[in-house]
Formats: sequence, C-alpha cells, structure tokens
Amino acid sequence: MTAQLDPQLNCAPENIHHIHLMGICGTAMAALAGMLKESGYVVSGSDQNVYPPMSDFLAQAGIAVMQGYKPENMEPRPDLVIVGNVIRAIYPEAERLAELRIPYLSMPQALGHFFLRSAIKPLVVAGTHGKTTTSSLLATVLHRADRSPGFFIGGIVEAFGSNYRIGTGDCFVIEGDEYDTAFFNKVSKFLHYRPFCAIVTSIEFDHADIFADLEQIKASFRQFVRLIPNEGALVACMDDPVVVEIAALCPGQIISYGTGANCRWQLRDFAANGLGSTFAAWKDGSLFGAFSLPMPGKHNALNALAVIALLEHLGLSREEIRRGLASFEGVKRRQQVRGEVNGITVIDDFAHHPTAVRETISALRLAWPERRLLVVFEPRTNTSRRAVFQRDYETAFAGADMVVVREILPLDHAAPGDSFSSRQLTAALNGQGIPAEYFPNTDAILAFLLKQARPGDVIAILSNGGFDNIHARLLEGLRLVGLTAKSGGNSAP
Repeated sequence: MTAQLDPQLNCAPENIHHIHLMGICGTAMAALAGMLKESGYVVSGSDQNVYPPMSDFLAQAGIAVMQGYKPENMEPRPDLVIVGNVIRAIYPEAERLAELRIPYLSMPQALGHFFLRSAIKPLVVAGTHGKTTTSSLLATVLHRADRSPGFFIGGIVEAFGSNYRIGTGDCFVIEGDEYDTAFFNKVSKFLHYRPFCAIVTSIEFDHADIFADLEQIKASFRQFVRLIPNEGALVACMDDPVVVEIAALCPGQIISYGTGANCRWQLRDFAANGLGSTFAAWKDGSLFGAFSLPMPGKHNALNALAVIALLEHLGLSREEIRRGLASFEGVKRRQQVRGEVNGITVIDDFAHHPTAVRETISALRLAWPERRLLVVFEPRTNTSRRAVFQRDYETAFAGADMVVVREILPLDHAAPGDSFSSRQLTAALNGQGIPAEYFPNTDAILAFLLKQARPGDVIAILSNGGFDNIHARLLEGLRLVGLTAKSGGNSAP
C-alpha cells in the first residue's frame, strides 16, 4: 500500500458522508461503526469472518457488511475508509484503497477525529491488567451521577448493554490499549486518545507478537503519560515499581493509589463477601469512606480505588461515587456467572496473562472458600501460545482444586521451541499436587467435565475467546446429566 495518510485528514468534514470500515467485526471496530451510524453517516464494512454476535449487532444497526476483503468492496466509492489492525497491506481491498487514493484512518485515529473534540475530556484507562473493568466502573459511576459520559470499552458493560456510547457530557471514558494501531501506523493505540486524565493500573510484559521485551512496552507508556497536559492528572498504582518509574514523566498532577503507605489514596480493610467485597479508601492519611463493590477480589477493589481517586479529583461527591460503585452490574466475561445447574456454578472470565489468571483464581477462592474450584484454561492469545510465560503459568494456578488445559492452536510464525506446551503445564501442576489434565480439543474437555462435575463445584473457564461456546454447551450438558440422573439412567452422556 503506497498511499500515505495526511495526519490532518485532508478531506473537508462536510464532504464525508459514506464511511467504510475494513475489519468491521472486531469488537472495537463494530463499536466505532455503531457510533458513526448514530452520528448520521452512511456506514458499510467488510470482514473475513462475519458471524454472530457481531453480524447480528451490525445488521440491527442497519450497517451493510461484505464477506471477505475484495477490491469490489470499494464500490460505491466511500468518502473515507477506516482500516482495522487485522488488515494487511497485501489484501486486495487494501491494494484497491491505495489505487483509488481514498482518505483513510486507523480506528484510534478515527475515534479521536470524530469523537474526542476540544470540549471533551478523554479519561483513558491503561495498563496491562484491569483496563476493561476499571473503564466500566468509571463509565457506570459517571452515568449514575447523571454526567452522561461517552465511552469506548473492550467489553460489554452491563449497565448499558453495550461497549460504547456517544454521551452528551464533557467526559469520554476510553479503554487505552497498548497494542499497535494499524499496519501503516505501528504505534500503541492509546497514543491517539488525547488523554486529559488517565489511570495506569500496572505495566508488565505482554503482546510478545509485537513487543520484544518490557523495555519496548515501557517506551510506549512513557509516550502516553507525556501526553497528559499540565492541567490534567494521572492516577497511578504505586504498588507497581514500573508504574512508579513511568508516572514520574507525567506533566500533569500525579495521584498515587495502592496499598502502600507512600500512596495518597490507600486501600485498607479489604474483606471478601461472596461475589462482593468491602474496603475502606483512605486519602492523605485520613478515612475518605467505606465502600462496597459487587465484585470479588482485592485487584478489583484496587481498580475501584483508582476510580474513586479520579472521580473525586473531577469533583464527584463521596456519596455519588459510593452509590455508583455499589450499583455496578459488572462486565460480560469478567468473572461473569453464566449459570448454575444442579448446584454447579459456571464462570466465564477473560483472564489469559499469568498475573490475571493468578488474581482471578485468588478472587474466586475468596468468594467460595468451601467449594471445589475447577479451572479450565485455553491459551489463545499470540503471547499465551508462546513459551515466554511457560514457567509463569506453572505458578499461576495456586488455589485451584483441578486444572484442565486445552491444546494450543499452532502459531503461524513461531520459531522452533517458541510454542507454549499445554502438556508441560499440566505435568508441572501435577508435580505441585494440583490435579491437572490436558486435552486436545473442546469436545474432550466437555466430556471430562460432565463426568467430573458434582454439586457444589465452581467451574471457571478462562479464555480471551469464544472457546467453541463451551459455557453454554457445558450448562446444557449438565442439565441433561441431571435429567438422566433423575430418571434413573446413566449419569454420563
């Protein structure tokens, strides 16, 4: 692709009527498509894989979607094309875009251009862990306080049944991803989000397919915090030494939070209460308030503390914040209870990084200390399918009573010896006294779980993907097992 994008989008706004999105079925791209449609533009799109739920969402929005990346997708000629980061320059549609010299933007550039206007204060939540939950908490509390925030988040926020909203207030909440932007713009997405205020939860190595080491990730975060203006603020978790290092570069006010005595906002008196928790927020050495959160885990209480610190800085009252946090309905795929059958609870969680796996299991163990916890893990990301975290995963499952691991799908461009080994993980866990099993596919895992599960179990399924619809299939299988047992037949299907 040889055409170059004018950074200022050399195209008069009044001349943009039809916008086409390449890679429209991604979560963020579909959300952007919905926002553009609501803003009055004619929107179309294309994708290699068009299937529910995104295909249903786009159809309901009245957005035409073409299957495959074909050159004829540029007909009729759009006024602007937004190129998703799944697109490669060699795709026929991308080559046709270059030939026609149609103005184009990446998804983050388009979000900034159309929705982060000068009157808007972008509140960007960044960090290796907790971005989606923290962004969702922030947007929900602002909404419950009648601030009408816009938001753009990587998960479905239950309070809205959506992962986006344009909003009418002056705050726009964005989940700030450090992953790269597009093939023609190889920088982190969050560098396009014009942060007025930001939260940084943690900084660890991740995304091994695009970052060589932690130092490269730190370089992106350095650029990010330097974007915060003098009148803005950075809410930074000082429990993380890397965050401490990076936060010092911020031109705006630095608001520290965490568990340490050096934090301006300090988490104290954390207590688990089933799937909820309570904690005290201390500010500058004095009690600010006691809070309840309908989510388990100390890591989620820390996410909530970051939200408290930022919203107090923005002028919300203690009571507005308390009510908003207490009423939080959650986020799909973040410790989400998908159902309970015959006393067996099935949990869906996005955890894939070793730290996220460890924190999720810890939270669920606190929530159900007396119940048997079965953890099903699908290594699916480009990083989790590499050997880089092999040993870290071997220490991430403490607290589980049984672990089931799926075989990885092979990486396209992995060097010899660079692939994660599910067999090696299960062997290591068994060596630690944690019963673990390896299976080559989802069908084999389901058959095993239906034989093993018993009333009182909690089955937590950890994956950043759909996992072959394992959650619904498991719940249905458990129902059938229960019916068979009641009728006196064989208890296994």
